[in-house]
Amino acid sequence: MGNAPIAVKHCLNFGALMGDSPWLPWLLQEKKGPDIHKFPDFVKIVEVGPRDGLQNEKEMVPTEVKIQLIDMLSQTGLSVIEATSFVSSKWVAQMADHTEVLRGINKLPHVRYPVLTPNLQGFQAAVEAGASEVAVFGSASETFSKRNINCSIEESMRRFEQVITAAKQAGIPVRGYVSCTLGCPYEGDIQPAQVTKVVKRLLELGCYEVSLGDTTGAGTAGSMAAMLRAVTTEVPVHALAVHCHDTYGQALANILTALQMGVSVVDSSVAGLGGCPYAKGAGGNVSTEDVVYMLHGLGIETGVDLSKVIEAGEFICQALNRPTSSKVAQATNKSKPSLSRSD
Repeated sequence: MGNAPIAVKHCLNFGALMGDSPWLPWLLQEKKGPDIHKFPDFVKIVEVGPRDGLQNEKEMVPTEVKIQLIDMLSQTGLSVIEATSFVSSKWVAQMADHTEVLRGINKLPHVRYPVLTPNLQGFQAAVEAGASEVAVFGSASETFSKRNINCSIEESMRRFEQVITAAKQAGIPVRGYVSCTLGCPYEGDIQPAQVTKVVKRLLELGCYEVSLGDTTGAGTAGSMAAMLRAVTTEVPVHALAVHCHDTYGQALANILTALQMGVSVVDSSVAGLGGCPYAKGAGGNVSTEDVVYMLHGLGIETGVDLSKVIEAGEFICQALNRPTSSKVAQATNKSKPSLSRSD
């Protein structure tokens, strides 16, 4: 370049470099990491109470109560309500009435009602019962996978491949779950690289979205951020959701961190119902009421009517004869004026 000024030489060198390396602009933009300041304008809430919330109940919940709960939730503005699980009653007796529940609910056109299908047999039964969307449930922990679904991670992926292949042929979308993303009750800490591997595999198999579960509820904002940084270097953030348990009272903080990092799908459970039958001591899911209250306070749209969610929570808590785990519902009930009757 002879006697060209240094600044010109740098520009020419940079131009040549960009021409030789067309992937470089993507690298320069994407590797800076997710924006930790901007919240999404809209967050999709995936209501998991009727399935993940009720599956851990020791006393059998009547089928008609499950149906009424789902019908009440359908009136709240929620667009996704996980209805039930087509798992063997030998493993989760609470979900033995899956066919009756799925056929008994009043399905609204603007609401999706996915069901959990751990294997091809469950998928076929779900389709026969009228399912139009399904989900598969894997783990980032080998030990948890063996305790939860009785197979290794690799074996589970082969099962899921069968389900997803059949679902594609039937035109049925499949959502994926990955448990133990922020810790395992048997193995302790789980490396973010292992979580990334499992998430990437599920997306490659054909899941349209993967929900990252803090099964033990031991995660913190710091561990959530570290895990998401690792995962989003390999997969697009728009394909991710978070599923937080509130065992240590960290669920809302973890969700807030995920939102700051670009996640815009959050799983939650009405009245904070749930836990995990295979993770001893794991607290309930974060309550839908508390999540919606926080999101609306941030100016984030959800399309959900909080007062109607609180009503659904009151209904199921009365049916189960237990208080709600939702702080928002508790505060709302306390603020209601008490009615006194004078003689």
